[in-house]
Amino acid sequence: MAKRKGKGPTPKAEDRHWHAKRQRARAVKSAKRTGTPTAGPTAPAARPGDRDQVRKSRPAGARRANGETPELVTGRNPVVEALRAGVPGSALYVSEGRDDRVREAIQIAADRRIPLMEIGRAELDRLTDGAVHQGLALQVRPYRYAHAEDLLRGTAPLIVAVDGITDPRNLGAIVRSAAAFGASGVVVPERRAAGVTAGAWKASAGTLAAIPVAQTTNLARQLKAYQKAGCFVAGLDAAGTVPVGEIEVADGPFVLVVGSEGKGIGRLVAETCDLLVTIPMPGAAESLNAGVAAGIALYEASRLRSS
Repeated sequence: MAKRKGKGPTPKAEDRHWHAKRQRARAVKSAKRTGTPTAGPTAPAARPGDRDQVRKSRPAGARRANGETPELVTGRNPVVEALRAGVPGSALYVSEGRDDRVREAIQIAADRRIPLMEIGRAELDRLTDGAVHQGLALQVRPYRYAHAEDLLRGTAPLIVAVDGITDPRNLGAIVRSAAAFGASGVVVPERRAAGVTAGAWKASAGTLAAIPVAQTTNLARQLKAYQKAGCFVAGLDAAGTVPVGEIEVADGPFVLVVGSEGKGIGRLVAETCDLLVTIPMPGAAESLNAGVAAGIALYEASRLRSS
């Protein structure tokens, strides 16, 4: 019997055009040439049931805005509540159903001249990125932040600076108090902080339409800029030495810094403040919600300014 000739050494995986390793190598090489990001080499392929599982794991409500991307509020109850609260919508998407909530959403949108878009369920699934929408979604206009220097209006501006607030509802409550007590505006950090979302709009009870909110890349640096402009900066903190109702300089250009209930204001921000003030609490509570604390402090500042 003739001896079978060998086919030579087995080629490397990278040299076999059908091998997955070769395909990944080619994809990485192409990405480096075009600048397109690729998935890591160990990324598993999507299975047919994966997308359904992702959809089930996502909560109903708002899909967070990304930069200039409009925010989407999804689900019948969240959409109706947002419309009732005056959240500025740019489009109302309806795919199915005409129950009382859907009819109310359509009526409010019509009254406020928000465009109504009737689309298929599959298209709404794609638009909401798999969120639970119940056939209804509200597109919220991206908020236009003011410049931090724009808040220095008038001879004695009252500015609220927010540090470490990550819950949009707390931000909305602070904005509502700022509007109630005549503040010039609210300034928030760009990173690691709550922004103006549908949740903030609802908590503000519509006052976000009446008072500007500004963003800053560095809050401590912005506070120093306010000090150079003639403002007195007071940080509201449990470690404060002066009751907030005794700040006589509050009748002039004044900045009140409010931190989160748990961590308070940050170290660098606290060191930048001219004074740390506190709210005396003779009762059993050890701390106050940031929105409540801001309301009390702004009331005291407003009282001092009016007297």
